[in-house]
Amino acid sequence: MVRFVLAVQMPVKNKRNGEAIMEETKETKEEITVEIEEIPEEKSEKEKPEEKTEEDTADITVEIVEEPAEPEAPKKKVAFVGSECFPFVKTGGLGDVMFALPKALVKKGYEVRVFLPKYGCLKEKYKALPQTVTTFDMDLCSDGKRYYVGVLEYEQDGVIYDFIDNEEFFAWGNPYTDLYVDIPKYCYFSKASLCAMLALNWVPEVIHCHDWQAALVPVYLRTMFGSTALGSSKTVLTIHNLRFQGICPEGHMRYWSGLPNVAFWGENMTMGYNTVNMMKGGISFADMVTTVSRTYAEEIKTQFYGENLNGHLSNHSGKLIGIVNGIDCDIWDPSADERIPNPYSVEDAIEMKMANKMALQEKLGLTVDPSKMLIALVSRLTDQKGLDLVNTVMLDVLDANTQVVVLGTGDKKYEDSFRYYEYVHKGEMCACITYDEALSHQFYAAADAFLVPSLFEPCGLTQLIAMRYGTVPIVRETGGLKDTVAPYNKYTGEGNGFTFDNYDPILLLDAINRAKTLYFTERPYWNAMVLRDMEKDVSWEVSAKEYDELYTAMTAI
Repeated sequence: MVRFVLAVQMPVKNKRNGEAIMEETKETKEEITVEIEEIPEEKSEKEKPEEKTEEDTADITVEIVEEPAEPEAPKKKVAFVGSECFPFVKTGGLGDVMFALPKALVKKGYEVRVFLPKYGCLKEKYKALPQTVTTFDMDLCSDGKRYYVGVLEYEQDGVIYDFIDNEEFFAWGNPYTDLYVDIPKYCYFSKASLCAMLALNWVPEVIHCHDWQAALVPVYLRTMFGSTALGSSKTVLTIHNLRFQGICPEGHMRYWSGLPNVAFWGENMTMGYNTVNMMKGGISFADMVTTVSRTYAEEIKTQFYGENLNGHLSNHSGKLIGIVNGIDCDIWDPSADERIPNPYSVEDAIEMKMANKMALQEKLGLTVDPSKMLIALVSRLTDQKGLDLVNTVMLDVLDANTQVVVLGTGDKKYEDSFRYYEYVHKGEMCACITYDEALSHQFYAAADAFLVPSLFEPCGLTQLIAMRYGTVPIVRETGGLKDTVAPYNKYTGEGNGFTFDNYDPILLLDAINRAKTLYFTERPYWNAMVLRDMEKDVSWEVSAKEYDELYTAMTAI
């Protein structure tokens, strides 16, 4: 549509002696809106209208007025502060969240910066990518000691990554070494991230902090940065795993953080005599606290799951919610996965998964037989993951029709026990005691079922990846496992996997046997569940929508 202003010169006639004479013209303006159409082909001579005389015409001037474009709404700004981020450095699920959630928010129109340490253990190909954008000195300790802060920037997929650089804190070792040594490192990182935002003249509406390593950000913001431009920013603290809290002697924290006395008053950070807790401080001072599943948000208010913070979390329950994580479906895509021998989609999943199973059986030295049920476990080998239950039932699970494959590293007792089972059941059990990203993709693509019998699981990503690849999960009903895996109902045919509630090896074995019964006796129903799991939305889109609603509600106050 185009708006025109027409200036029209119309003749005004007077009569004298019966003659019409032109004495004056009168200019009028009229504003109209028209649609521009295609000009039709020229008419033939017969179709042309009669020409008008001079006195029947008017002089018309057309002035085109362009409508002003609607101004774009300013993008909401969100800062992510955390200790790791894929693909630069990753030790667990936190690294996946710090990568995938910002990317999903950018797609929703956000401006996102991710602040993380520039570790010496950064993957080699990424070390030279960030470029220095600013440097400054920052006072940190209670005695006024100052430290250098460098900010290096790198952009990928619309997300800006700001690396906080200081070789004294980050140039050596892995991200997490000794807790007593890590406390000064993350005191520095939390304060330096806020100072970097000011140095960059970039003020986010929301600062989203992750786990204890960034839990001091809300404490610093409310006690030392309130009069700065960041004073209006809201804070969210996400608890990925409450077991790790950043606990240390109060004197150690007071010196390295340089925080004022108000930070240590009452129950803000203290845990008994002369002990402080960084996670507790973050919970006290953050505007909102989230966990990575709705069930885990409720569980951590109980004594069993609360890790001695259940009372404190109950006191702050009004600002505690759970939002389930997603997975990056670009990375975990069975139809385009170059790490598996036979990529597949919903259309050919049943046939191609069988081909992938045979390829993995051959690769691992198992008996190559597509009729056998293949059960996989990809995990850190620790008590939290329910491996004592797996140890107890392993000999009952392995039989002439069932194979088990394990991938991961961890506690020596579990590494040794799985090696023993492989030795005793050569050809039917394989223990890959290593970290191998490519092999994990092959496990997901080849296995029929996937074990996640965790003692507790804040969210869990492996069961989401398994469903994405059409591998049926067998899980304990806790945390994010309960929120994401609906138990199979043999009467309605609904559900995504097999579950058990109490932490008991007999109940785990029962869940595995129920899965085996369906697999061997009612394969069409099993195949239907495989396809249903592949179609389930496990992406970050749903989670990003919930965080968008949370940010909007917080900043509207």
